[in-house]
Order: sequence, then structure tokens, then C-alpha cells
Amino acid sequence: MKNLNVILVLFSLLAVSCSAQKAVEFNFEKEELGKIPNSWTKYLTGNGKMCSWEIVDDSENKVFAQTSQNTNDYRFNVAVNNDFSYKNIEISVKFKAIAGEVDRGGGLVWRFIDENNYYVARANPLENNFRVYKVVNGDRKKLKSAKVKMKSNIWYDIKITMEGNKIKCYFNGKLELETTDDTFSKKGKVGLWTKSDAQTYFDNLIVGRVQ
Repeated sequence: MKNLNVILVLFSLLAVSCSAQKAVEFNFEKEELGKIPNSWTKYLTGNGKMCSWEIVDDSENKVFAQTSQNTNDYRFNVAVNNDFSYKNIEISVKFKAIAGEVDRGGGLVWRFIDENNYYVARANPLENNFRVYKVVNGDRKKLKSAKVKMKSNIWYDIKITMEGNKIKCYFNGKLELETTDDTFSKKGKVGLWTKSDAQTYFDNLIVGRVQ
């Protein structure tokens, strides 16, 4: 009986561990149009009025969108989920650049501490590039950049993994950026990002821990 109890305890611990590793998906279909989901908070890094994040309809599909058209150049629009914090992480999202004259496109943030301290990877169809940055005390510093071909009004995929200080960034399934950085070594929140007047749709956000 003692051995049986030990086996049951081990099984329970394994089940808890597997549950903790399970990815969480956000498809926004149950959210209310015109509003930011309850579990999300918007932040602004830089200058200008607060950004605008809301659920919008995209061909009868609900998506999460940044809709502000503020043209301040040094302005990062961030929406962060409040329910989860991660250190080692795998996060992916589908995004579609809709409009923007100063900037266009967007991406993911992770190990988010506050609006002035986090990692971000983003793709921009105006520049045809994919970049990973760190934002430290509100100052954005480029870590790595790659050329990618992309267009507005087309869905693309971004995936990020970070384990320890190792960062890998994928664009449409291809590893494009790989680097290391020790600036943010503790767990933080995850979210979405655009710059300046970039109006962008996001969908199928998947967040989980690196195994």
C-alpha cells in the first residue's frame, strides 16, 4: 500500500507539471467588439496620448487590434495580458498590418516588467525587416535584424522562444533571428506591440513555457 501511495503522489506531481506546461491560446472570439478584453491592459512607451486597443471584426472573425493613428515617431503601443508571467517561454501570434504612414506592422513582447522595460520582436512591411529589441528604461535598443519580404493586409506568423538568455525569433516558421541577452533575467508578462500609427490586427496568440 505504501508503494501504491508513492506512485499516486508521483503521478499527481507529474500531472500538475504537465498542466503547468500546457499552452494557453487566445482567439478573442468570445470577447466584446469595441472593447479591450478584461484580462488585458494597455500601456504606452514614449510620447503622445494613450494607445487604443480593442476587439474588431475582420470578415466575421474577431481579432485584437491597435487602432490609434497617433503619428508620434517614438511611441510604442503595448497590450499586456495580466493572467500569466513567464521566464522561459514560447509565444506565437498571427498578425496583419492594416495601415500606418509613419510605421506599420507589429509583434510580441515578453518578460514585460512595465511599459519601459521588456523584450519585443516585430516585423514591418514598410521596411521589409524583422527585428528583436530590448526596451530599457524607455530606451529601445536593437539586438538583431533580418530582411524579410512581407505585404500589408496579409496574415503572417511570428514565434519567439526564450530559455535562459537565449532568444530565437521565427517569421512564418523560419528561424530568422538568434541572439543572447541578460538584461531581463526574471519572469514577466507577455503581450502585443505596435509603433506610432501602425494599425495592426492580431489573432491566435499562443503562450506556453519552453519544455
